[in-house]
Amino acid sequence: MILTDAGPLVAIIDRDEPAHDRCVALLGSLRSPMLTTWPAFTEAMYLLAATAGWFGQEPLWRMVKRGHLQIAEATQRTLERLPILMEKYRDLPMDLADASLVALAEENRLDHIFTLDGHFHVYRLPLGKGFTLLP
Repeated sequence: MILTDAGPLVAIIDRDEPAHDRCVALLGSLRSPMLTTWPAFTEAMYLLAATAGWFGQEPLWRMVKRGHLQIAEATQRTLERLPILMEKYRDLPMDLADASLVALAEENRLDHIFTLDGHFHVYRLPLGKGFTLLP
């Protein structure tokens, strides 16, 4: 599974997004479903609604229904990590969606993320390891 941020989800659907072609190309090369969190999914839904309403949101729901996108349930451990991470990176600042993705990555030992957000260059996983950003 590839951990996925809100930005690529929006770019895949919205042809007017500057990263649309890059994200669609990467999507075509993925061998497994994308994995996201409820905060990142909510952010993508909000952004899609702002530009296209339901017609922007419906394709994202379709990705979930077809199994191309899975939404991870937050565990108690993940919920406890969120404020810790947000405090640690408060100077950026880290938003809830980013914190949820980093916590999910820590919990599941994931280090590749499909994102357009440069903050993921700064975020560190256990033992100081950085993320590999796609595309």
